[in-house]
Amino acid sequence: MKPTDISVPDYFHKVVDCQWACPAHTPVPEYIRLIAAGRYGDAYMINWESNVFPGILGRTCDRPCEPACRRGRVEKEPVAICRLKRVAADFKEDIRDRLPKPVEKKNGKRIALVGGGPASLAVARDLAPMGYECVVLDQDPKSGGMMRTQIPKFRLPESVIDEECNYILDLGIEFVGGKRIDSLKALLAENYDAIFVGCGAPRGRDLDVPGRKEAAKNIHIGIDWLSSVSFGHINSIGKRVIVLGGGNTAMDCCRSSRRLGGEDVKVIVRSGFEEMKASPWEKEDAMHEDIPILNFLVPKEFTHENGKLTGVVFEKVKAVRDAKGRRDLVPTGEPDQHIPCDDVLVAVGQENSFPWIERDCGIEFDKWDMPKVDTKTMASTNPKVFFGGDAAFGPKNIIWAVAHGHEAAISIDRFCRGEDVNVRPAPQIAVSSQKMGIHEWSYDNEITLDKRYRVPHREKVVALRDIKAEVELGYDLELALKESERCLNCDVQTVFTGQLCIECDACVDICPMDCITFTENGEEADLRKRLEAPASNLTQDLYIGNSLKTGRVMVKDEDVCLHCGLCAERCPTGAWDMQKYLIDMTHAEQACHSKA
Repeated sequence: MKPTDISVPDYFHKVVDCQWACPAHTPVPEYIRLIAAGRYGDAYMINWESNVFPGILGRTCDRPCEPACRRGRVEKEPVAICRLKRVAADFKEDIRDRLPKPVEKKNGKRIALVGGGPASLAVARDLAPMGYECVVLDQDPKSGGMMRTQIPKFRLPESVIDEECNYILDLGIEFVGGKRIDSLKALLAENYDAIFVGCGAPRGRDLDVPGRKEAAKNIHIGIDWLSSVSFGHINSIGKRVIVLGGGNTAMDCCRSSRRLGGEDVKVIVRSGFEEMKASPWEKEDAMHEDIPILNFLVPKEFTHENGKLTGVVFEKVKAVRDAKGRRDLVPTGEPDQHIPCDDVLVAVGQENSFPWIERDCGIEFDKWDMPKVDTKTMASTNPKVFFGGDAAFGPKNIIWAVAHGHEAAISIDRFCRGEDVNVRPAPQIAVSSQKMGIHEWSYDNEITLDKRYRVPHREKVVALRDIKAEVELGYDLELALKESERCLNCDVQTVFTGQLCIECDACVDICPMDCITFTENGEEADLRKRLEAPASNLTQDLYIGNSLKTGRVMVKDEDVCLHCGLCAERCPTGAWDMQKYLIDMTHAEQACHSKA
């Protein structure tokens, strides 16, 4: 194997697994260290630069970073990365003077953003400080999109949405509420220099089963019902409620129902419990509120009497796999079950709806009636129109919408300047040694064995009385410090200099994970088998260091390294150093123009 070129930006970025897993590439260990140091405003601004909505995401993010967390390789629970983000938001000082100021002189380019959700707001946040005139158009009276309309207030208070949306709108962005776009052609004719479509996946899937029309009065589409609850149009529901579906929307529906008068609320899913799309913590919260989840039941009929819903008939199924391993649900042959109810909430998925985009305006659609969108540039087949968020690739979550927004903003900026949108700016990289003495480092590298600290919750009886009472209370400062100290600082890298190594094996002896090996070089597959502890995760690279006097190579398995720094502390010659490797993914800004 060739020596590892650690100057390649993606190499150490990939080692920082939490940042690599985050769609917006938030530098997680950096802001957690700042929280541990009590610098909450600094931690918030690092988040704001990358994920735009720290307070919102600190409560609602789908947490793709946490399964990737290095802490999860040495004990069961990863660091509570998401809830620490909320700590930065909850305890920050007033940071408004640190935000960009509205640009006095515009650059003459006007951008229309369809939808006021996270994708559009991320685009506007990036472009407005560059002088672009950004106009956000939304059918709802206030900004925020699905963050405001579909996430219950007991999970995400309106004050948090207002605060973080206003940070963006106060950059000189025009928000036009109550403006429904019915024709893309008409919008294109309004002389905008570019258009961004971030209107989400606004339509909930329905169920076409017998009795649906007859009992329609008490059968509600989940996301529409949540929106009506959010705006105060609905404030009650029947005592017996069935929620159909196994995603996060279903969990929001059932928990909202409990607060609006539902005494007997059930979630019924056609799949198994483990296959449900809802996040594990969402399921736990629902069950904690005495909501049972019934699995492997397929709705066959809505029963009704004199136009009033009386219940749902379900068929019991089981999962079987064919010779190719594909799963199918087949009836078990057991008698159908009739479950009485007063209301049904249908939360079986969302889909895109683009009746307002004429099919002759230069935008090609695929066989699923989705616009063809470039996954890197977010460009459509009409060079003037870009997509992002759920409108681009179907329902995902807020952090993906933000990531799409950053990429679309880069493309819009390059398009408006007449440059190739396929050319992307390189990330900015800062490398700094953490050495402060012979065996002293500028960060706390003690490997604590503390298990994950539970986030305090409001008492259940109190929480169920008020649909706006936030259930999760967040970490206090003491718990936040303890949880932040569980971070393994995986952005502080072990950097090896072969010319200084005397091959004394001190680093091999002290390594708690047996991830360092000195051996003869060879092909990667062969090397992986000859290490102190076989490196089985093929998705993570091996770090190869050469220039050793014996001709051997140093091989380190990046996958299981704890970044504890013991190798560097023990090394008598300084061949190992601990260097903080900060990767800042560049967004649309003036600095990008020379760095593409």
